[in-house]
Amino acid sequence: MHVLSLTTTDWRSFYQTQMTALEHAGIEVTTVPVPGEHRAREDAVSRRTPFDYVQYLPQVLRESRGEYDLVHANYGLTVPFAVAAASLPRTELPVVSTLWGGEYRDNPFASIIERFTARSDRIVVPSNTMADRVDQPSHVVPFPVDTTQFRPIPRAEARERVEWPTDERIVLFPYAPSREEKNYPLARRVVDELEHEVSLRTVANEPYDEMPSYLNAADAVLITSRFESGPMSLKEAAACNTPVVSRDVGFAREVLEDVSNSAIANDVDSLREELAAVLERDEPSDGRRRVTEYTTAEMGTRLRGVYERCLADA
Repeated sequence: MHVLSLTTTDWRSFYQTQMTALEHAGIEVTTVPVPGEHRAREDAVSRRTPFDYVQYLPQVLRESRGEYDLVHANYGLTVPFAVAAASLPRTELPVVSTLWGGEYRDNPFASIIERFTARSDRIVVPSNTMADRVDQPSHVVPFPVDTTQFRPIPRAEARERVEWPTDERIVLFPYAPSREEKNYPLARRVVDELEHEVSLRTVANEPYDEMPSYLNAADAVLITSRFESGPMSLKEAAACNTPVVSRDVGFAREVLEDVSNSAIANDVDSLREELAAVLERDEPSDGRRRVTEYTTAEMGTRLRGVYERCLADA
């Protein structure tokens, strides 16, 4: 089976994981990314221009004339291009659309995305929360965590690797502060209102293979997002047995509900109280057991099943 995959960010770790999963499942994939770049820096976000998407259409149409069994759109902004490719004469490719979570939140193109997503043959979402948000039947296919890469290591060793001081209490906000949906101002306020001195550190655009060191170096990870379909950083922290305090977004409750020394809270007061309690206990969580059951191979099996059902109905 040969799949044409469209995506806005082929460099993102979870997309790369999906490619690995499909390779395990015996699926050949050709990726066509949107030109330009959308990436959050420490203090600003670089964004694509409309011209980038104008350039994208002929690229997709040209590539779709190759020998493909179906087209898979990853993220809502690529769905109209997948539908356009599928509509070419002599092409008639089935369309699978994966929604990542941000498509319908403060997005001026949300109505266009919804309209074209409704023309997909199958819809895939990464969490039950996202499935509830989509007003159509969908397949829940979560992104797995590489538990070989994300594993517990001694905090002192991790801090040496990332060059953090060993005599500070450090809370990690694992995103660029410029990403508005991640709500850095709330994280800043929560930490500033703690009774004891605690350092809040951020990580943006570091090499992905260094993220396990940052997660293990932190006393706790703080997630204050306004909305999420994930977040993957929460699962990655759990795989390292690093305590997490998170707002009730995405799959946070599914992952953390019975994990020790981690908590779900929503307002600034409860976030502060839960974070203070986690720091006071100063012990690891047992979150790793919650993320080791679902593997990359299983993701590949699930996606292959979606593809096969899609082709059977075509």
